[in-house]
Amino acid sequence: MTRDATRSEDASAPGAVPRRGGGAGASTARGGGAGASTDSARVITAEAGAKAADENFPVALRLLPGRYRRHLSAVYGFARSADDMGDEAPPDERLALLDELEADLGRLYRPGGEGPRLPVIQALAPAVAQCAIPAQPFLDLIQANRQDQVVTHYQTFDELLGYCRLSANPVGRIVLYVFGAATPARERLSDLVCTALQLAEHWQDVAEDLRAGRVYLPAEDLAGHGVTAADLAAPSAPPQVRALIAAEVRRAAGLLDEGAPIVGTLRGFARAAVAGYVAGGRAALAAITASGCDVLAATPRPRKRRVAAELLRAYLTGR
Repeated sequence: MTRDATRSEDASAPGAVPRRGGGAGASTARGGGAGASTDSARVITAEAGAKAADENFPVALRLLPGRYRRHLSAVYGFARSADDMGDEAPPDERLALLDELEADLGRLYRPGGEGPRLPVIQALAPAVAQCAIPAQPFLDLIQANRQDQVVTHYQTFDELLGYCRLSANPVGRIVLYVFGAATPARERLSDLVCTALQLAEHWQDVAEDLRAGRVYLPAEDLAGHGVTAADLAAPSAPPQVRALIAAEVRRAAGLLDEGAPIVGTLRGFARAAVAGYVAGGRAALAAITASGCDVLAATPRPRKRRVAAELLRAYLTGR
């Protein structure tokens, strides 16, 4: 799943838990211990925690046993906090806030040292301890939000995949740890699914992203289909935009189908949860296709009936 799935109220919707330069785990020296930054971080993370309590996590949260719900809610709160710091905080405060979040995450992973200060990191402690979740996926999610502060356009599809490795794939890996199902083979398949979900969300949200000053459609693909900036700003998609989106949908669907066999390697609640991710991605891509690939007039959203059918299919077939 992706980070921006945490913004969805549809329990089956895909997202980037799926909206950033520098390497993952960069230095936190730029404001990590500042009191003002910590206070702002507390406010943002408290609001994110409240949203986590009120909204659905895209893993059919309410149907899972309590231990999974608690751990996944804590993951949701972290991912939502990072997103809100990177998207909704005043632009001149975002990097300092992300630094503070990373610094507090470091306190969680330093045994015997000062404990974390932010409630959202404190809430992660049981999941990290009981599920042995490594720090890197959380660091990658923070780095994705940093990258969004400096990168608003991607030149190539490979560059966009690099962004998805930070913004989407870590969430799927964390979910595997929560279910005690993390293996290298499953992580590889999960990465394919999560990348596909992030791409599906980007293709759904072309108009919304453009209003925020971001274009995730790679420049090489825009040029290849003769799509201009004016075309993307149109009230409805002209033929060349529809052709481009159709090609991007096929590309995302291929990645999703390649990763979907992960479902067949899982059992019980883990199988149901991951089948839900696959189902949400397929339904989202189908919704884009059903709209005639006009992602400018309105955001194509899947019908719940289609999501349910796709979930049953993925769960029963294992892919």
